Amino acid sequence: MLEFIKKKQELLYDSKIVALYKDYLETPKGNIVEYDYIKHKSGGGAGVLLVDENEYTYLVRQYRNSLDAVNIEIPAGGYSYNGEPGELCAIREAEEESGFIPEELYHVSNIISSVGTFDEKTDIYIGTKLTPGKIKYDPDEYIELIHLPVDDAVSMIYEGKIIDSKTIIALLAYKDMRQKGIIKEI
Repeated sequence: MLEFIKKKQELLYDSKIVALYKDYLETPKGNIVEYDYIKHKSGGGAGVLLVDENEYTYLVRQYRNSLDAVNIEIPAGGYSYNGEPGELCAIREAEEESGFIPEELYHVSNIISSVGTFDEKTDIYIGTKLTPGKIKYDPDEYIELIHLPVDDAVSMIYEGKIIDSKTIIALLAYKDMRQKGIIKEI
């Protein structure tokens, strides 16, 4: 059995969104090892791949500080409060970032994108039957909306133009769910 025992946790840095810890663990053989651990304070968030009746998607292009570059992603954001259901977060973020509200929502997965160091959970959904809503960007958001065929977006994964894990998972899951008939009407 691979049983590790946390012996000590040391807070190294604390900010509004994350806290960085040094964890000291006892291995199954009795050795003490150190691991860095980043705790996401909101617990995570949700993202949604929006697909319209023509099988086009709405992706967002926005600057990401971690990349020091503009990135292409599905609409997504953090929970508004601890315990917020992923569905509500996904629908809110879809409207705020794209101006569309999905009437149908399909749950794809709950992911942790970097399980080796980070505990942020992201609920991923596919939204269809889109109705108009109202874009409401946060004060620090600068977003460009991209409307393109789902197949073109999938090609962008293999071209290295889409690198965001939640977006890749959502796009590939959509193709799989359509092929299997899980998502019948859009």
